[in-house]
Amino acid sequence: MKLWNKNVPLTTCIIMTMTLFFSTLVLASVWPAEIVVEEEETVAWIPTAEDIAYQDSMYTIIQSTQNDITDIKNDIVHILERLDYADGTWDSIRYVKGGAIDKRRNK
Repeated sequence: MKLWNKNVPLTTCIIMTMTLFFSTLVLASVWPAEIVVEEEETVAWIPTAEDIAYQDSMYTIIQSTQNDITDIKNDIVHILERLDYADGTWDSIRYVKGGAIDKRRNK
């Protein structure tokens, strides 16, 4: 890199420094102090009768779905309770840790 090994006269350094300083002053004087952003007036949404009817129908659908899920959960609990017998035995689909199925799966 012979470019950096050359002697640069002191006057050249002073001229470059002054040029940088004045160009910074020019940019600072032209640059705006604050950027003004004009905001549009926001208009609140006023629902129409159709919008309210649509929201009501969506709410009805959500409530119906939640009721169906609750019924399904109760049915699952009921099915699982029927797999347990009063004498303490259970159906063959029940997984027992240490049982025959467990020993076959986890050798």
